[in-house]
Amino acid sequence: MLDLLIKNARYAVTSNSKNEILESVSIGIEGGKIAYIGTDSPDAKQINDATNKLISPGLINSHTHLGMSLLRGWAEGVNLQGFLERVWAAEGAIMDEATCELGTELGALEALLSGTTTTMDMYLNPAATHRGAVRVGLRHIAGPIFFDFPGLDGLQWEKRIERAHQWPAVLAEIGGPYIPTYFMPHSTYTDSPENLTQVAAIAKELGARIHLHVSETQAENDDIANRYSKTPTEVCRDTGILDVPTIFGHGVHLSDSDMAIVASKGTSVGHCPGSNLKLGSGLARFNDMRKAGIKVGLGTDSCSSSNDLDMFSVMRMAAHVIALRQSPADVDLTSIVRAATIEAAHAVGLGDRVGSIEIGKEADLIALDLHAAHLTPVHDVNALLVFAAGRGDVTDVWVAGDQVVAKRVSTKIDLTDLITRVNLRIKALEPLK
Repeated sequence: MLDLLIKNARYAVTSNSKNEILESVSIGIEGGKIAYIGTDSPDAKQINDATNKLISPGLINSHTHLGMSLLRGWAEGVNLQGFLERVWAAEGAIMDEATCELGTELGALEALLSGTTTTMDMYLNPAATHRGAVRVGLRHIAGPIFFDFPGLDGLQWEKRIERAHQWPAVLAEIGGPYIPTYFMPHSTYTDSPENLTQVAAIAKELGARIHLHVSETQAENDDIANRYSKTPTEVCRDTGILDVPTIFGHGVHLSDSDMAIVASKGTSVGHCPGSNLKLGSGLARFNDMRKAGIKVGLGTDSCSSSNDLDMFSVMRMAAHVIALRQSPADVDLTSIVRAATIEAAHAVGLGDRVGSIEIGKEADLIALDLHAAHLTPVHDVNALLVFAAGRGDVTDVWVAGDQVVAKRVSTKIDLTDLITRVNLRIKALEPLK
């Protein structure tokens, strides 16, 4: 007997190898995994009526900083450099471990309520952020962060290396939905080649993956060229970073030769069109990266650079950027949806577990209510997801078969209590305004 039958969905967007969109379909879950897809009604302990709903794989945010949700609207009207200066000052004032955990609870809740079930989250105090996200029910990829300098967390380099070795045990202790082990050097402009080489060696030793910012702005590329006469991608290649599975955050200014390196190494990219547009960082070459053979996932970046964690709006902006860079005819809606689901899953190292609706995959699923004026009529389901649907349409969310959102409400955490705690904590920012 199934644990749950999501019954009679109007559509199921599978993101499988055939990109099938099923109609009048039911999906069964057993032991946290998808065990049935079809039109019958097998016995189940629980029935979820999905009449006039669309079921999709949970969306996957390939690059974000959830703890920065506390700084939503804090740095407006600035480019990346101005943004970092303003945000780092605020983080220095309030971002202790407890505050990082609180900010991540807020970000994780926003993500889940908007249909995101997995996030690639680079932030300070990763054990604290991971606890906060797991508490809310998110599949949360975190990892030790590396800077040459002590940084806002005050850690010396030797302590960062020590914590990297301890990280697999920390993940095991906290628990939660399965995630790969990740190490997260911030970037080639905050980590020296010598230190990046050390991180790569430890990652290789422990079987970990790597996530870092690469070529977010032209100024970054110019800085690295002045320092090393290389591109950031070439620095990553020459330090061994690309000898382990790696995902770049942004990749806005990857050259053709960079893309060839990235593709040859099996490196992926987390594309954040909203943040890149807001900060004036540039227009990433989504189609060119995919044509080169690079796995590209979509991401929001932080709430302080894009102001929300809505992956539906990210899909929309990704399509608009392609239309602007190339033409509307070059927008492949199926590829956009896949970049938020199965391609993103492959990009972060979870493609064999989540990202599509297939038998044996873990049941990371979302339901959207199609009984809405802005979702009527439905001529093209992918067009609906990319250009019409939004986070407010998400009614139910499952992570590994566990229902973490039911009828638009978290089953794990009280929203009112969380908002109260957040508003109390951010009072510490008043002197900086």
